[in-house]
Amino acid sequence: MRLLLAILLIVTIGINTSTAQTTPFVLGETQQFFSSILNETRTLNIYLPDGYTAAANTRYPVIYLLDGSANEDFIHIAGIIQFLTMIKQQPPAILVGIANSDRKHDFTFPTTVKKDKDDFPTTGGSEKFIRFLDKELKPYVQQHFHTNDTSTLIGQSLGGLLASEIVLKQPAMFNNYVIVSPSLWWDQESLLKQAGKLLAASPAVHVSVFVTVGKEGEKMEAPARQLGGLLKDKPGMYVNFEPLPEETHLTILHNAVYKALQWLNGVK
Repeated sequence: MRLLLAILLIVTIGINTSTAQTTPFVLGETQQFFSSILNETRTLNIYLPDGYTAAANTRYPVIYLLDGSANEDFIHIAGIIQFLTMIKQQPPAILVGIANSDRKHDFTFPTTVKKDKDDFPTTGGSEKFIRFLDKELKPYVQQHFHTNDTSTLIGQSLGGLLASEIVLKQPAMFNNYVIVSPSLWWDQESLLKQAGKLLAASPAVHVSVFVTVGKEGEKMEAPARQLGGLLKDKPGMYVNFEPLPEETHLTILHNAVYKALQWLNGVK
């Protein structure tokens, strides 16, 4: 009897194993294209909304994510977009995660601080990277995907520094900005010191800007507050400075993006 039960168990396990099937769980797609401005091939991670087809005529807003590598922020930000779309607090959107090759180079302008130059010798490439975003990346996405006229840029830390530089110098490049814990301390806060003049020189544009910072020390918190105040004074800018003191520099991005996308879509 025991032998019969053992045989039946082995057969059952064999049947279950042989009938089990596995298929890849596909979150998005990866594309690579060569940038003439940067003189290198760049990688994009793309999340497409449920029901997206190349043959359909539906057009979607695009959310551009700095630090968008698969092992950085692409996966959890895609999850936020999927969830907010599912609960109808966010319209279906395309997420473009921009994978890094050298973020310290791409996200920073040249510094006069000798220690920073010595510690991070590749820094100072933001001017080219901003041109890449404007002249190559955005046209590439518009050509290859069904996009509408609404675009959002998300950046944290050095990525927040880059987003701040864009909103101060070329605010019309995106409709919406999510600026999280911006590293405005860079080059002895030179960007912040120029902010008033840059805003005065830029044309009036209608853009929305969400700025936040966590419990990260005055070196991070004070400049973020100041940036939020300066942007609020610019005609045409709709600004929400919402500190998240329960978050740290390591934990803030996920909750910040969740709140920012709700705010951008009018969720109270």
